[in-house]
Amino acid sequence: MHEDRYGLPLTSTSDRAVAAYRKGVDHLLRATPGADRAFGEALAADPGFPLAAAGLARAHQIHGRIPDAKAAIAQARALMGGVSRRERQHVEAIGILLDGNAAGALAAVRAQMVEFPRDALVLSLAVGAFGLIAFSGRLDHDALLLELLDGLAPHYVGDWWFPFVHGWAYNEARRHPEARRLMELARERQPRSANVAHGLAHIAYETGDIEGGARYLESWLPAYERASALHCHLSWHLALFELGRGRSDAALRVYEDSIAPGASQAPPLNTLSDSAAFLWRLGLYGESAAAERWVPVGDFAAQAFPRPGLAFADIHCALVWAGLGDRATLARLVEAFREADRACRLPAGPGVAELAEGLGAFAAGDYEAAIRRIEPVAGEVTRLGGSHAQRDVFEETLIQAYLRTNRGAKAAAILRRRLERRPWRRDQDWLARAEG
Repeated sequence: MHEDRYGLPLTSTSDRAVAAYRKGVDHLLRATPGADRAFGEALAADPGFPLAAAGLARAHQIHGRIPDAKAAIAQARALMGGVSRRERQHVEAIGILLDGNAAGALAAVRAQMVEFPRDALVLSLAVGAFGLIAFSGRLDHDALLLELLDGLAPHYVGDWWFPFVHGWAYNEARRHPEARRLMELARERQPRSANVAHGLAHIAYETGDIEGGARYLESWLPAYERASALHCHLSWHLALFELGRGRSDAALRVYEDSIAPGASQAPPLNTLSDSAAFLWRLGLYGESAAAERWVPVGDFAAQAFPRPGLAFADIHCALVWAGLGDRATLARLVEAFREADRACRLPAGPGVAELAEGLGAFAAGDYEAAIRRIEPVAGEVTRLGGSHAQRDVFEETLIQAYLRTNRGAKAAAILRRRLERRPWRRDQDWLARAEG
């Protein structure tokens, strides 16, 4: 019987289909282009191979091609007669996610890990900044992820993918030495994994290694295809490092080349969040973010995310509407947050509405109102999901509101905590201003 790359049996009897399937899984776990083509080749070689259809569904879902993803998972579900229990549960975990049942999908992942801990593609649904655990709405999601992966580590000895996800979890838990050791191990085993490059960029960010992070991405990115899942986001990291170097012109060049709507070929969630957060940070850092730069981001947000549904995406829409000064659209989004919370459909909780209103107040120059809205919910921002690096923009907004209302002591308290973790020059400059 054929096996996948983790030694799990596959019911397909086609050598060609299995080889293509393994290739597709490797592309997904590396975040390199070609997963959809490989899974398509697997299905062409064996039209009755449900895991190939499920893998194709996952590849489409990552890139935001939801109708294609749903068609592929429907095909996978229709092919499950006669497959093993492990394969049936594998398909269903992906299917439940595409049904829109995030809590049910996470439960399915956890159950699969108890019975089949080396089902890495199913595990991948739960890990990372955009994984099911990060988007669970839990304040303790970083600790939950690390606990899960600590328990699974003995099953992945010698693997090249697992050290990345394990290192990621350690980094988000602010345990950087363990994170670096694991991420370097992953890089040694798979140097062209975009996921590993992403993990190393986060470690550099969290430890204040601005020059090291910038140099690494400058050398790594040119060989990474622009249509790849993480090209935009890795470029966003490079742009942040350029801002940290004090090179706003270089950061803007990266933005215009690889992050802005029309330039980015990334999944919609990355294009939205990276472009909105970058432009907002420019404003926080005292750089000019001309209104015309917000306009295409607003057009993209309206087209790609016409209805609220995922708090992480929606709060970045709030940044866009605030940046554009579109108070009416922002007000409708705030009300949608409150309605979803009343209906118990907002895992991130009621603080999202307050945060969105605070962003609008900040953009309008009403820093007192921004503080009133953001300060009480600042501790809830973790519930949005994403990474520390992505959520920093909201803490930095509060810091700037404090500085702009002469509340230096409050700004200084946050800045000292940040500087204990990493030596960012901007935080040092802001602290000097707060204490001046």
